[in-house]
Amino acid sequence: MTSEIVVALIAAGGGLVGTVVGIRMNTSLVVYRLNQLEKKVEIHNKVIDRTYCLEEKAALSEEKFKVMNHRLEDLENGKGKE
Repeated sequence: MTSEIVVALIAAGGGLVGTVVGIRMNTSLVVYRLNQLEKKVEIHNKVIDRTYCLEEKAALSEEKFKVMNHRLEDLENGKGKE
């Protein structure tokens, strides 16, 4: 083989190795970033679920206060003595 062919094969091998290493590093970075985004989404979803539960409890408490106020008004007006 001539020296030009050997140099071309070494250059092609180096280019191939560089490309494979670059693709693997890029893929690992993408996987890492996806995992981080999944964690953030999970935390966000937990906050949304907790907020929904708090809103339900607040609505229930408001309804209870309305009922209690109505009962107090009835007692104050003498309707509860019958």
